[in-house]
Amino acid sequence: MNMKRPALATNHIFLIGLALLFATGCTRNPATGAEKSVAGTGAADTNVVDAGANLRVPNDYRATYQTLGTWAIAADSGKGSKEMHIVYASPGAAEAYRKTKQFPDGTVLVKEVYQTETSDMTTGTVSHPDTLKGWFVMVRDSRNSHPGKPLWGDGWGWSWFDAGNPTHTTSTDYKNDCQSCHVPAQATDWIYVNGYPVLKQ
Repeated sequence: MNMKRPALATNHIFLIGLALLFATGCTRNPATGAEKSVAGTGAADTNVVDAGANLRVPNDYRATYQTLGTWAIAADSGKGSKEMHIVYASPGAAEAYRKTKQFPDGTVLVKEVYQTETSDMTTGTVSHPDTLKGWFVMVRDSRNSHPGKPLWGDGWGWSWFDAGNPTHTTSTDYKNDCQSCHVPAQATDWIYVNGYPVLKQ
């Protein structure tokens, strides 16, 4: 039997579908059909993680992500800093962390690493970012959903990218290439949260 659905019922179904879409915090990439996260929840943004679980530096993160904080690495000798690390978090990640003290799955953290320039200014000796050396990208994955992938584990995806090549990581194994620097922060899910004032209540 061929019956037409009443227009009113069709509209109700459409509206319910929209409500569910916004409630789950996901959108669908029209090109790939894959879901991507909104506000730092759910699956990682397809702009950052591809179908093969390879990471890349997200597009437009400076415009769309929230700045968490900056680390200054002291110079080996003399005054000032030799590097500055500026860290960004995907939308909604900081707000979620303030509520739960954990980053939700799908959270993306981007650290820019700069060589600095140090000079005397009216406020004293000052270092500022000068030359971008590269990016370190992490994606929260508490379910460890990529077994066997050498850049995924311990609740995160990990990758370093040299400046000028934001789509191809030089990291080969997160335990050897990335995690050793984060061992002192293991108690806080491998992230140095004490350096980010916006995470505090």
